[in-house]
Amino acid sequence: VTNGGKTTLAEKLKKMLPNCDIISQDDFFKPESEVETDERGFKLYDVLDALYMDEMVKSIRNWMKSPTSSGVVTQEPQNTCDNLKDTEDVYVLIVEGFLLYNYEPLNELWNRRYFLTLPYQECKRRRSTRVYQPADTPGYFDGHVWPMYLKYKNELEENASNIVYLDGTKSQEELLSCVYSDIIQELKKLRE
Repeated sequence: VTNGGKTTLAEKLKKMLPNCDIISQDDFFKPESEVETDERGFKLYDVLDALYMDEMVKSIRNWMKSPTSSGVVTQEPQNTCDNLKDTEDVYVLIVEGFLLYNYEPLNELWNRRYFLTLPYQECKRRRSTRVYQPADTPGYFDGHVWPMYLKYKNELEENASNIVYLDGTKSQEELLSCVYSDIIQELKKLRE
């Protein structure tokens, strides 16, 4: 969901995990001139066609082939704990975005999937506090953003599995603790 805390959570996890990097879907938006406009004049940013998804997949695959040469900072995580001992050969890629699980070529790549949710009113409130370039036009949230979120969330619920749904109204600390613990468990499994 837009403004659910995806980037904040990813950045906090990066500081806590060894050899961790982030790829953000926001970095793959097409220029405004290439984004379609609907009959109401809304730029259709909340659809897969507004993104260079093939380039995103390519970036992820390149990272997977060679994480050490991909710009990953291999410094010690800030909050080292016993769970992370002997993980210098483990590399973690966090891919964050709003339409990740609706793009089939990505679905074979995930070890773990998290989906942040927000109720309508909270999402609208958070969205109204953000400054976008280009700026949201009046009615854009109700006319395009929220309906697209519901559409893709419904698709996701019908087609995808193994998704951990997270309540975006919980504190950043609660969300971080939940996801961090889950990732630590996954890293233990991968090392076994």
